[in-house]
Amino acid sequence: MKAMVVREAGGDFQLEERDVPAAGPGQVRVKVDACGICHSDAFVKLGGFPGLELPRVPGHEVAGVIDAVGEDVEGLSKGQRVGVGWHGGHCFRCDACRRGDFIGCDAAKICGISYDGGYAEYMVAPWEAVARIPDALSPIDAGPLLCAGVTTFNALRNSGARPGDTVAVQGIGGLGHLAVQYAQRMGFRTVAISRGDDKKSLAGELGAHEFIDAKANDAADALQSLGGADVVLATAPSAEAIQSVIGGLKARGKLMIVAAAQDPIEVPGFSMLSGKQLHGWPSGTAFDSEDTMKFSALTDVRPKTEVFDLEQANEGFAKVMENTVRFRAVLKIT
Repeated sequence: MKAMVVREAGGDFQLEERDVPAAGPGQVRVKVDACGICHSDAFVKLGGFPGLELPRVPGHEVAGVIDAVGEDVEGLSKGQRVGVGWHGGHCFRCDACRRGDFIGCDAAKICGISYDGGYAEYMVAPWEAVARIPDALSPIDAGPLLCAGVTTFNALRNSGARPGDTVAVQGIGGLGHLAVQYAQRMGFRTVAISRGDDKKSLAGELGAHEFIDAKANDAADALQSLGGADVVLATAPSAEAIQSVIGGLKARGKLMIVAAAQDPIEVPGFSMLSGKQLHGWPSGTAFDSEDTMKFSALTDVRPKTEVFDLEQANEGFAKVMENTVRFRAVLKIT
């Protein structure tokens, strides 16, 4: 099989011919149809994730078909359409797993980091990491939903917001363009926030009821002029931009952070006394990914994608890192 491999930290993805891996006990083998390129793949390319062992095949937005089933696997069969996301498996034995908090597993695996991922024609994954893909979703659409999709969908449905509440999405990029769709489909009054008005038309097409140009206006004041936000979902990884929306929350409003800002976020202590909350949210398990894809199929939520061949992984990754891809890059494997 063909695979794009990181052999040394900071090096390019290298095309290699490898033996097709076998599915061991508790595993399934997936014939990969598509794999999204995520900004987090930089952890592999730059060798920056704790415990990472190189060489490694990255990729945690995998969509394909089960090609082989290992021993001790039930409920999954050859020929099923499945995907594998960031959460690549759990131990079932630690305290978090015993409480059902699989995303908080002490020994959690990450697809494309703990083991080889989807930048390849075949990959092997633990059965508990596998999510079933609805027939209505193409592999190109399903891939990004297993990372950007489940992250934003799962954050919104756990935010405490109710239909009719005002939910603002900060940033209309790879995460945000899906978050706007989910917020609108969930029945929230949806406000899109972006720097500049170049995405105003797109925000409307995605379902936003209101648009705030954070370059021309103070985002917090603009939110308050709309009555304040019950929830702000922060999807753009800018500490400054995230800080700018805290004042737009209602009393007891919640800032949900899914963007990995590198700089510290400053929080005004006095304004928090009104009961405002800051809440980070991880992606989700395979079951959460299944819920995400079912909801997406039901309500016609789709990612906007640019498609690359497997051999173009370096080109696609460069566009992701330069923030010039609109809005998710996907490798078409077969």
